[in-house]
Amino acid sequence: MIQSMTGFGKSIVELPGKKITIELKSLNSKNLDLNARMPSQYRERELDLRGKIAKSLSRGKVDFSLYVEITGEATTASVNAAVVKKYIQQLKEIPPTGSADEASLLEIAMRLPDTLKTEREEIDESEFNAIDQGLEEALAEINDFRDAEGKALEKDFVLRIETLQQLLQEVIEIDPQRIDAVKERLQKGIEELKENVDENRFEQELVYYIEKYDITEEKTRLENHLSYFTETLNSSDSNGKKLGFIGQEIGREINTIGSKSNFAPMQKLVVQMKDELEKIKEQLLNVL
Repeated sequence: MIQSMTGFGKSIVELPGKKITIELKSLNSKNLDLNARMPSQYRERELDLRGKIAKSLSRGKVDFSLYVEITGEATTASVNAAVVKKYIQQLKEIPPTGSADEASLLEIAMRLPDTLKTEREEIDESEFNAIDQGLEEALAEINDFRDAEGKALEKDFVLRIETLQQLLQEVIEIDPQRIDAVKERLQKGIEELKENVDENRFEQELVYYIEKYDITEEKTRLENHLSYFTETLNSSDSNGKKLGFIGQEIGREINTIGSKSNFAPMQKLVVQMKDELEKIKEQLLNVL
């Protein structure tokens, strides 16, 4: 069973006086690329949180966000009274003061820098435990999302591999016609030269060209690679890199068949096979 690298997970932790929202978003990436955003007071546990995420999400570009919303009276911000008074005093000294009253001056002062001061809030162990539990819920959700996306990808792969197998069967069926066509072209070329030909030499040359254009090995290897792709697809582990390597081998055999075919109907089938394989490769970039 394969798993996609695309996913989303979210959980909300309700605490006295605050609500903490945990979000996880992931896209495809060669390795694990984890970006964490959280208030500074939670940074002391960032390594623990990263470790838990890395253990659950082995690959992908992952954005981890932790938002805190104060829902009660508790707040870590307070008015810096000394700074505000100083601003008002300085504003009064700026001529002309006009008819500005104390309320207007206060409104102006509160917009200036450093009028609010934030005390560093100490986070207790129970809050971190709640966050840890919330993260587990978000990870479970994002993994469920990845599983569902993986099932959709798997269906697409199965259909495209079946299409490649059908096209390969058509290649196998028309291969005798291709060999006959090669023989016919060689014979016609000899006749156009209007030369007496050594039949033994002609047979030798004919064997040489037939061997040169022979695709028996490529057909066998391609059939094996397609079967191996399906086998890996049905394995218990999701291994996008391994499937990618198999896809490269499939492409190598298709390209060799195309270069050896020298027969328009077969080349047409090869083009169709390449098109199907490119679609598989595009989707493989998103497999875990």
